[in-house]
Amino acid sequence: MTFSGLILRNLFRQRTRTALTMLGIAIGITTVVALGAVTAGLRASSSAFVKAGGADFLVAQRGASDLSFSTLDEQVADQIAARPDVERATRVFLEVADTPGNPFFFLLGYDPGELMQEPLRMLAGERLSADRPDALMLGSEAAAAFGAGVGDEVRLEGRTFHVVGIYAADDDWRDAGAIAPLRTVQEIARKPDVVTAVHVVAARPRDPDRVAAAIEAELPEVATIAGPEEYGKVDQGFEILDAANLAISLLAVGIGAIGVMNTMIMSVFERTREIGVLRAVGWSGPRVVRMVVAESLFLCVLAALIGIGLGVLASRLVLVVPAVSSFLTPAYEPAVFLRAVAVGVVVALVGALYPSIRAARLSPMEALRYE
Repeated sequence: MTFSGLILRNLFRQRTRTALTMLGIAIGITTVVALGAVTAGLRASSSAFVKAGGADFLVAQRGASDLSFSTLDEQVADQIAARPDVERATRVFLEVADTPGNPFFFLLGYDPGELMQEPLRMLAGERLSADRPDALMLGSEAAAAFGAGVGDEVRLEGRTFHVVGIYAADDDWRDAGAIAPLRTVQEIARKPDVVTAVHVVAARPRDPDRVAAAIEAELPEVATIAGPEEYGKVDQGFEILDAANLAISLLAVGIGAIGVMNTMIMSVFERTREIGVLRAVGWSGPRVVRMVVAESLFLCVLAALIGIGLGVLASRLVLVVPAVSSFLTPAYEPAVFLRAVAVGVVVALVGALYPSIRAARLSPMEALRYE
């Protein structure tokens, strides 16, 4: 029998125990993959919102616990817009509205004049105008969810809006949300004269990074965000998700390693005489170690592959909930899968450590006398 054949025979000798061990590891890796895909998707959608309208960066309140809680005085926005190194500054007010079936619907307030400069793709109707405070533009996903078109009425936050246009946006937040006049959204939120953030396009040929640094130096109460790696300046949510992902990965390693160790110890105990025969016919201690470790690796890598498949499925199933699909599309970055495989390998090595050492230390005489 070949070395690989011996490994497979040993693993499937106790099919139920092996299957249960694999299931436990797979569940842990499913959680790692699902949370990783959701976190990556949130980063991608947030990054797309930062760059919305071709902006180089976003300006928001420094230290805000969440971007939706950011408040900037409109005078600050005016200061940014008046800078000679800024070509365009678009103010936006982000209000999370509670709609039937979706408590996290994004209602965005834009100044109609500034919105005219935004490169939105209009699918039907027209953009907002200054003389229509009850006008509303729906993103393509939101229009499909509401079943509404141009000329229809939509009720949000206790107000009736008239749909004047349908648009398509590259970011989930706007495409699954709606745009209304800035003053109207400020009135709904009871926050006059403040905005959530400002999308900034630097005047060319200025370097956007230098412009962002200059704005932060002049206005210490604001933070500039050019990508998801800087999101922590105005939103602590990603740091919490990263910490949760790390904690779950470590938990999966710990629980999985205990399960694998139990399985491999039982396997070694049951095969004590067999290991003794192998040692008697010339197998060295390191070769016995390689056998036990290989069994553990095969079991855990197979469980990792199953967990990856289940994790992808689980992350897709969350999109069935409208409140989630309105602002999130899971992203399956290579790092997500590499982390899952790494967890599986670490579980295998940690779980096989003691059983492999014990098996290698068995002397042929002691093993053959074992009952």
